[in-house]
Amino acid sequence: MRTPDPRTVDGLEPRRLRAAFGRFATGVAVVTAAGPGGIPVGMTVNSFTSVSLDPPLVLFCVARSSSLHPVFTKAGAFAVNILREGQLALCWRFAGRGLDRFDTLEPRHGRTGVPMLPSALAVFECVEPRAVPAGDHDVVIGRVAALETAPDDHAEPLVFFAGGYRSLNTELQWWSAWHE
Repeated sequence: MRTPDPRTVDGLEPRRLRAAFGRFATGVAVVTAAGPGGIPVGMTVNSFTSVSLDPPLVLFCVARSSSLHPVFTKAGAFAVNILREGQLALCWRFAGRGLDRFDTLEPRHGRTGVPMLPSALAVFECVEPRAVPAGDHDVVIGRVAALETAPDDHAEPLVFFAGGYRSLNTELQWWSAWHE
């Protein structure tokens, strides 16, 4: 009997599995909350999805290994900020390491008091979050208590596909956002 390779997951090589998952195009969002002492925190996710209309529920996933895991699993509220095409630099900022990703960015605060990003395509303010264990992540489910949408109906979303950021019509170069 052959011993399974420890680098595989149920016989699947993790790099191949990640590449296959990457074939599903997703939007890009930054989830924000008030951290310890009310300090705004946030992280880039592509795991956001709607769950239910009645009641209005959404979810995102956070790795248990993330330094922000305790903040998002214990927060009383969070916001999901859907990024638009021109916000690649913002995406990268909140994907970086460290807790102070807001740095000089001044958030506005929603009805629930959560920090929100400027110019997002949509923002969902969520309350009553609950964390459900799922593998090496927790699925955080929240009830939508308030929402905003951008007035520009023609704005394009930022999209993640096959390991890269794109718009609906073109591939974006990551370095272009850093030089804007």
